[in-house]
Amino acid sequence: MATRKNAKPKPVSCPDCDGRGETSETVRVGVRKGRATDNRQAALCLTCLGTGEAPAGGE
Repeated sequence: MATRKNAKPKPVSCPDCDGRGETSETVRVGVRKGRATDNRQAALCLTCLGTGEAPAGGE
């Protein structure tokens, strides 16, 4: 009888981006006041660096 191989555990998704790897940021306009607009732009998640997996340290 062959021995069973243990399946690798499923990686935990990043809590900041919900496993997508990117977040959305508000677009700001103007040099002095930096008014926020209704528009959004995609940004790389800085917690997981775009992988979608939670960091190994658990923080």
